[in-house]
Parts: sequence; structure tokens; C-alpha cells
Amino acid sequence: MFTGIIEATGFIESIEHKGGDARFVFNTGKLALDDVALGDSIACNGVCLTVIEKFKQGFAADVSVETIDVTCMKFYLPKQVVNFEKAMLPTTRFGGHMVSGHVDAIGEIVSIEEAARSIQYKIKAPQEVLKYIAIKGSITVDGTSLTVNDLEKDQFSLNLVPHTLQETIADSYEVGTQVNLEIDLIARYLERLMHADKAE
Repeated sequence: MFTGIIEATGFIESIEHKGGDARFVFNTGKLALDDVALGDSIACNGVCLTVIEKFKQGFAADVSVETIDVTCMKFYLPKQVVNFEKAMLPTTRFGGHMVSGHVDAIGEIVSIEEAARSIQYKIKAPQEVLKYIAIKGSITVDGTSLTVNDLEKDQFSLNLVPHTLQETIADSYEVGTQVNLEIDLIARYLERLMHADKAE
């Protein structure tokens, strides 16, 4: 489980493809790994990955063909900059919202505009996830917990303040950039509860 509060940015050191799966090696930048053990989880651009090898300033993770298929990891190349967050602890300050690290869909940046000191991003999302997105609700974009400001047809908008732009990869986004989206866990479970009787 994660909070969507990015702890550091780093980059992909290498990608080794292995029969459909892939092994990614990451340089985690300023992210401290002294409290990370083999088997622990770290979110990379919102994708929950398991640490299989640890280095002085990074780690390796195996990424399944399923994860590659349903996330932006299919597009990633060495040297690409990414967001990192370690799995939350019981003592962690809960500054974002409940994030599982399981990507629901890929979105696309369709507009970037200045809005006073923040930047407004409009993101196009697939129809199957739009019904879970609510104005003033939470959504995770590349692992970052953000608040939805508006909904319009097949897209939603967000405003990112300077601190978020500085501490995440969002300042590198361009129109056409593909991003990982994870909807609010509460919305997903509410739908399941409402339709549980129809599943019998």
C-alpha cells in the first residue's frame, strides 16, 4: 500500500527483456534504501514492483508481461526519469490517499496550460475508468496522488503546484505523454458492494 506522495525521482538504468517479461534496474536518486529489504515493494510511476536485488543507489525488479501490457512500462527506455515511493509503514504520515500500485488504465496528456503559479493538465482517460473519477476526488497519475478539478467528456483536469512539479516527473510532461492512472480504491469497492448481488 502507498500514499501517492512521491519520495524521489530517479531513472531507469537498464531493461533486459526475458521471453515477454523484463528485468528493470533503477537508479533511485536521493531515495534512501537502507530500510528496504529484498521482497519489499517500491512503486515506480505508480506501478508496485518487488525488489529482487538491491544496490548502493538502486534496485532491480522483474516486471511481468501482464504489467507491461497494461501500464506505460511498455514504452519505457533506459535513462527515462521516473517517480518512486516506498511502501507505507504503520507510522507513515498519510498525506495522500490509499494507493495500491495496481494501474487501472493509461491516460494521455492532451493540454498543458499555466494557471497562476500552478500548471493545469488535462488528461484523456478510457471510458471504463471515467465513471470512477469525481470532481474533488482523488486519482493517481504516475504514482502521484492528485485532486481532480474538473471533468469534461472523456477527460479530466488537474492543477499542480510548484512543489509537486519540482518533486515529481510532472514537469517533463508534454502533450501526448502517456501516464499511468489508478482510480480511488474506495470508488472501486463501492461499485463492487452495489453490484455484489448481481454476481451471484
